[in-house]
Amino acid sequence: MSGALRAAWEHAIVGFGFILLGLTCFAWALCSLALAVLPQERARRVGRLGAMWGFRGYLATMETLGAWRLDLTALDALKDAGPLIIAPNHPCLLDAPLVVSRLPNAVCVMKGPLVGNFFLGPAARLAGYVMNDSLMRLITRAGDELRGGGQLLLFPEGTRTAGGAVGPFTVAVAALSLRTRVPVQTVIIETDSTFLGKGSSYLARPGMPITYRARLGRRFEPPEDARAFTYELESYFSSELRA
Repeated sequence: MSGALRAAWEHAIVGFGFILLGLTCFAWALCSLALAVLPQERARRVGRLGAMWGFRGYLATMETLGAWRLDLTALDALKDAGPLIIAPNHPCLLDAPLVVSRLPNAVCVMKGPLVGNFFLGPAARLAGYVMNDSLMRLITRAGDELRGGGQLLLFPEGTRTAGGAVGPFTVAVAALSLRTRVPVQTVIIETDSTFLGKGSSYLARPGMPITYRARLGRRFEPPEDARAFTYELESYFSSELRA
């Protein structure tokens, strides 16, 4: 395939990927509205399984088209691990779908505007995802989901990495673990592309196939000092990603 033809093909795949993801989210939002009549516990279960299989189907379709190569099987070891705070690094916008696609009881922490978005809001409410509008409310809501057996997905950086190995960590992961006494399972996401990273253009040609790999890092027991733990966690990620 010539360079010009390959570039056109990759741009077409990127465009198709955005359309497919939008249609997937829209269809599941409509289903989520209809399923909202279910009892809460059943709705949670259905919502989380729907998110897992929806993202898994999307990622598999794009992998078949040659957009990326995925190695996410390490995450399967967490399925039956019970309540955990899952803390990955955050190189791109695909990180949450990558993790959720392997975990049937994942609980995402989402920013308020995303919960109010029609494409994501109904599905988020059905699955019992937690809104990050204040640290104290986040601890309360997340604690309820963890006690119910959920596995909380929370990015320690709070936003995508800009440049270097990791950005400054927030105290949220440490505060949650301290208050709920739930361990923190780190996840290292590795990629060879800046596609959908902070500051990158959505229209840029990414260079396909992109490689995404998730591996399990160290599991930290609940801390006694949130600030010291945050520093330790940031140092750990910096060391792992440099290696």
